[in-house]
Amino acid sequence: MAGRNMRYELVTVFGGSGFIGRYVVRALAVRGYRVRVAVRRPELAGFMKPYGSVGQIQAIQTNLRFEDSVRRAVQGSDAVVNLVGILAEGGRQSFSKVHAEGAGLIARAAAEEGITRLTAVSAIGADEQSESHYARTKAAGEAAIRDAVPGAVILRPSIMFGQEDQFFNRFAAMARMSPFLPLIGGGQTRFQPVFVGDVGEAVARAVDGKATPGCTYELGGPEIRTFRQLMELMLHVIGRKRVLLNVPFGAADRLAGVLGALPGRLLTTDQVIQLRHDNVVSQAAIEEGRTIEALGIDPVGMEAILPTYLQRFRRAGQFTNNVDTPRLQP
Repeated sequence: MAGRNMRYELVTVFGGSGFIGRYVVRALAVRGYRVRVAVRRPELAGFMKPYGSVGQIQAIQTNLRFEDSVRRAVQGSDAVVNLVGILAEGGRQSFSKVHAEGAGLIARAAAEEGITRLTAVSAIGADEQSESHYARTKAAGEAAIRDAVPGAVILRPSIMFGQEDQFFNRFAAMARMSPFLPLIGGGQTRFQPVFVGDVGEAVARAVDGKATPGCTYELGGPEIRTFRQLMELMLHVIGRKRVLLNVPFGAADRLAGVLGALPGRLLTTDQVIQLRHDNVVSQAAIEEGRTIEALGIDPVGMEAILPTYLQRFRRAGQFTNNVDTPRLQP
């Protein structure tokens, strides 16, 4: 076991039962850490216990609206990981409450406990000057973390893909029902999708102490592709032909005003704002060695992963035999 000399160290993972969390918990368990999964609904986190040995992974009820529950979650921990985040606001779950106030609360609780090993997942595009509320609150959360724990490691991934993702799965489901797919702003926004398993490994390496304290890393996969190219790739993988409909940003704003108010929130005004800007690793991060490769990870490409979970959207599922292995064009 890679982390046999760390087997008694306890890591508290906030948001550990979510999309990223299950990969982080698995990577930590493999190393031999004891993992405390801090979530609002611990009864729904039991599926992660088989990731480790008996008793190695335990869930604890935690709510970011109550400071005492956050303090209890970090007590006795050797390291803390914050993965809490939302893609759209709803009910009491606002960007400000989760990304900014919640991140600050976790960081302060860790500092009060004397914990200096704090790793937090933010997002590429976090910017206090952004027009996007999502991006501004992510930046505010980063600032709150730095104020409380200056040596914290912050990881900013591009959009993540994997079996439970809300990007390729959502559009593949849409393609199964709709004759067309919308391309906001003509589909020219560039992304650098990163495999969620690689992000989980990056978090675990930061916990191991392999990341530079106080550093902000930007995590991207091996390919940079436009939104249009990603839709073309997804359609190829699921073996379906659909019209890619260009939707100018002005029309997208009006459309988001309607869709954002419906159940499921397929598109929000804030998401349209984010699509006006590329979501790729910055040149500064590359030059300064603040990338996923700097953590010793060779990121997996989309071609290797997408067919493993998007096959269910093919007409005959895994038995469809007319879909070739996808190949991305440069």
